[in-house]
Amino acid sequence: MAYRNLEISNRGAVRTITVNRPDKLNALNRDTLNELTLAFAQAAQDDAVRVVVLTGTGEKAFVAGADIADMNGYTPVQAQGFSRTGQRLMSSIERLGKPVIARIQGFALGGGMELAMACHLRVASEKAKFGQPEINLGLIPGFGGTQRLLRLAGRGAALELCLTGAPINAQRAYELGIVTRVVAPEALDDAVNALADQLAAAAPLAAAGILDAVLQGGETSIDQGLEFETQGFALAFSTEDMREGTTAFLEKRKAEFKGR
Repeated sequence: MAYRNLEISNRGAVRTITVNRPDKLNALNRDTLNELTLAFAQAAQDDAVRVVVLTGTGEKAFVAGADIADMNGYTPVQAQGFSRTGQRLMSSIERLGKPVIARIQGFALGGGMELAMACHLRVASEKAKFGQPEINLGLIPGFGGTQRLLRLAGRGAALELCLTGAPINAQRAYELGIVTRVVAPEALDDAVNALADQLAAAAPLAAAGILDAVLQGGETSIDQGLEFETQGFALAFSTEDMREGTTAFLEKRKAEFKGR
C-alpha cells in the first residue's frame, strides 16, 4: 500500500522502513504512528521478511521526537490515547518475532529515542544524539522511555536523562548500553547492511526463540526465565532448521535455513 509518511523497500530478506517527514525531522504524529504500526504488522506477516531495518530520511535525524505541534492542543484524554498508541507501536516492534535494527544517523530524541529503544539492535553514527527532553516541555516520556531506558541503562542513567533532559552523544549512549554499535557516518550503511544480512541468513525460528527468551524471560525471575529457555531449546528440536543446522555443521558446509 502507499504510505504518506513512510517509505518501504526490500533488499532480499531485509525490509527497510523509513520515516519520511524530513521537513519535520521525521517527528512522530498520530498518522505516522498508525502507519508504522501497520508497516510492522505487514512485516510480521510476510514470511519473506526476516529482518527489519528502521531509519529516518535525511542526515539530520533518525526521528527527532513526537510532533509538538500535533500534541499542543491535546486534552488529557487525547494525550492518554496518543501515549497508548505510541506504546502499542513500540511493543509491537519489540515483540515482532524478527530482528529489528535501528539505523540512527542524527537526532533520536524523545519519541525518537523511545522508537530506537524498542528495536532489538541499534547501530548509530558517531554524529547521532540521544535524549529524553520531555521535562523541558513540562512532560514526561510517554512512549515507554522511562521503562525501556531503565531496563537498558539502569536507574541512574534513566533518571539523569529524563530529569535533566540533556542530550548525550553516540559514544556515551554506547557506554550506557543504549546503543549496540557506533560507527563513522560514512560506514553506517555498510555496517547496518552487513548486520542485517548476517541476521537474515540465520535460522529465523531460532532467532524468534532467542527474542522471546531474552525479552519475555528477562521480565521474570531467573528460575522462570531458565525454564522459558529450556522450553524454547526443546521446541527448536522439532524444526527442520535445527536438523539442517546440525547436519551442515557435521558436513562442514554452510547451512541453508528455511524457517521450518
